[in-house]
Amino acid sequence: MTAFEEFLRGNPVAVLSLVLGLGYLVGKTKIRGFEAGSVTGVLFVGLAFGHWGFTPDPVVQSIGFTLFIFSVGLQAGPSFFSVIQQDGLKYLSLAVVIAGTGFLLAASLSGWLGFEPGAAAGLLAGGLTSSPTLAAAQEAVRSGQVSIEGYTPDQVMTNVTTAYAITYIFGLAGLILIIRFLPRMLGLDLPSEAAKLEASRRGGVEDRVHALNDIVVRAYRLENEKLVGARVKQVRETLPGRVSIERIRRGGELIPVTPETELELGDEICFVGFLDEFVARAGSVGPELSDPELLDVHIESVRIVLLRSKVKKLTFTTSLEKITAKQGCFVSRIQRMGVDLPLEGDVDVQAGDVVHVTGPSSRVEEVGQLIGHIERATEQTDLVTFAIGITIGLLVGTWTVTVAGISIGLGSAGGLLAAGLTIGYLRALHPTFGRVPGAARWIFMEAGLMTFMAGVGLRAGSGILETFAQSGPPLILAGIAVTSIPVAIGYGFGRKVLGLNPVLLLGAITGSMTSGASLSIVNDEAKSGIPSLGYTGAYAFANVLLTVAGSVILLL
Repeated sequence: MTAFEEFLRGNPVAVLSLVLGLGYLVGKTKIRGFEAGSVTGVLFVGLAFGHWGFTPDPVVQSIGFTLFIFSVGLQAGPSFFSVIQQDGLKYLSLAVVIAGTGFLLAASLSGWLGFEPGAAAGLLAGGLTSSPTLAAAQEAVRSGQVSIEGYTPDQVMTNVTTAYAITYIFGLAGLILIIRFLPRMLGLDLPSEAAKLEASRRGGVEDRVHALNDIVVRAYRLENEKLVGARVKQVRETLPGRVSIERIRRGGELIPVTPETELELGDEICFVGFLDEFVARAGSVGPELSDPELLDVHIESVRIVLLRSKVKKLTFTTSLEKITAKQGCFVSRIQRMGVDLPLEGDVDVQAGDVVHVTGPSSRVEEVGQLIGHIERATEQTDLVTFAIGITIGLLVGTWTVTVAGISIGLGSAGGLLAAGLTIGYLRALHPTFGRVPGAARWIFMEAGLMTFMAGVGLRAGSGILETFAQSGPPLILAGIAVTSIPVAIGYGFGRKVLGLNPVLLLGAITGSMTSGASLSIVNDEAKSGIPSLGYTGAYAFANVLLTVAGSVILLL
């Protein structure tokens, strides 16, 4: 072990890799069905290695911080401004109340209990499980944006990280427990509430989830004289099933098919779509054919990014589903900021949402032209925009204004977040700009966050036992307050003032506290994806508010 230890002490990259690998293993370990998650695992392993004397590489940690914060903005950008325009005021209000309550509690409790400078930022970040808050606070100290007389930057950063590490435990597990048991304490039947909400959104229409094998290809010879002379677009509108005409063979040759093409007696026609009703009435067209040439239709699934220029105000059933069904396609999934949305009646879709559409290749192309931009499978990333965007974000973060003798600015975290939001939003307008495939964005965000968290653990590990011995119990109690009280106040505010449905409200609370793990609990308890709508609305605002709060709280 001595030789291996010497190897690690001389190779900081090996230390980082080992912390990440072991951290992921710890995070995936389930104890009585509870899984801590990768962030918790990496943090705890980092604390252990830090206690054993290993230290982080500041440059590597800074790179991780940069990639993480910029990628958060990049992901939220397409939906952020759409949320503002629609239900933004409600979700913004809720995020302000929850973040503001946590901010005031962290600042006041830290002063009252006599915590060391920087602990308030760690308390806020840990109590609300907000990695952007921690990143912003650390970067503000490291860059010199915030300095505290009598304390070195290393001392303040250590106070931030140790307070975060101690309070994060309840921030994660406690919030999950609160979200799980709060509905029962209030006598709420979440599955029933979610079912009522879904029924009202569907207008009483039974929801149907389609699968790939729901699309069927059939060929018929036209012998029904009532259909002779009908245009293709008319046939699409009158057939009982959601069907499109894909091919027509006339006189032994395939002819081009357009909406204005008129059908003639004896045409051999290939129909594609949801033919469950149509097949029962196949005789209305003519005899069915088994013809390889006509039936050779390629079915494809694509991701379509909705564009602001093509999406005004759509809902799933009343607009989007009709557009796709008219082309013989169907929507199998809608994602916003990486979160799946329920396929329900009046769920509003927004610019930047990713819609998964399945159907004949030629038809999905048409759907893509109607509603947005098809994201083809590609490994290419627009690194020019990515790199320049980071540079601009860091530059914006250096700008400050002086108010009452105090210099106030976004800082590196705020600048990077603002740059990411802007580029993400512009991409929703111009899909050829700033391309970062989902997998690339995920690795940037995940690797950045985990690298940063490994550095946090390594830095905090050297002094966490001493800090815990001195301030552990008060910090834990303060952390419980910062986690619990904002949830209670946020729920009361959401119900009494905003009038939000409890299912949506619980999702919005988890979004306001940036806790994806808690969202999964709400979805499980409600047996529905409806809470995700509230989560994505509040999450976009909470990330911005809590990132700025991480540096501002250090000024108090």
